[in-house]
Amino acid sequence: MSGLDGVEFITFDKRAGRRARLALREQLAERRFDVALCMHASMRTNRLLSSIHAPIRLGFDRERARDFQWLYTNARIPAASHEHAMDAMMGFARAIGATETPLRWDVPLGVADRDFARGLRDEGRPLVAISPCSSARQRNFRNWPVAHFVEICRHLVEQRGARVVLTGGPSSLEREYGQAISASVDVDNRVGTTSLKQLLAIIDEADALICPDSGPAHMATTVSTPVIGLYATSNPARTGPYGSQATTVNRYPDALRRFMGKSEDEVRWGQRVRDKRAMELITIDDVRDKIDTVLDR
Repeated sequence: MSGLDGVEFITFDKRAGRRARLALREQLAERRFDVALCMHASMRTNRLLSSIHAPIRLGFDRERARDFQWLYTNARIPAASHEHAMDAMMGFARAIGATETPLRWDVPLGVADRDFARGLRDEGRPLVAISPCSSARQRNFRNWPVAHFVEICRHLVEQRGARVVLTGGPSSLEREYGQAISASVDVDNRVGTTSLKQLLAIIDEADALICPDSGPAHMATTVSTPVIGLYATSNPARTGPYGSQATTVNRYPDALRRFMGKSEDEVRWGQRVRDKRAMELITIDDVRDKIDTVLDR
């Protein structure tokens, strides 16, 4: 987000614990604000709110104010249920007087980043980006099997004539995925080699992005690239790629029934399915069908 007009970033490094909280308090000691939009309800964030000098600390309604957020705020957005996370965030904007406007992000990308991404395209061929891995979190199973990605890449390259670019971070798991896929099918493996700005430029240039529940899905939303989202352990109606619900593979209801014995109406909004087998409910045919829908537009 660096270079975004009119926005100042003050970074809090949560890994530094108490030392980071003290540093933030010192940074903000002389600053005064009209309102603090408390858009992340967690105990770690709640504890930071006393460092922000603002007469209004606007938080979630009581139902959604996790970790006792209502004790740290003095105003609430209107209550709502079963909202997409994006709509929940927009509730803060509406609460301070913003009117509905077309969504736009204007994330700044430099000429070099755009030229880099354009250089990956073969004229006349669809360009499809695949970011196969989500970030590693305890008991948060969101990655599709690598063998399934190999089959999807074969479909893209051999049946659709596409150029496929693999993207991802430098973690060992992501590199393993990239190496295994690129060893089996002719794709351009860029896992662990791009900056975030280059990644966004690739996604912007691409005709489609395929990924699980992860950051790149939301990056694609900011540049209007269709996302073929792979969702089984989390509810895409709440956290899926905004604007790409129709092209997202949604096996979340099936995972709830299979591994929890419940329907969507019987669990809290945003309930995770904590079973590593859940993502295997997404079939290769599910993803092929979405690919063909997107590329045939």
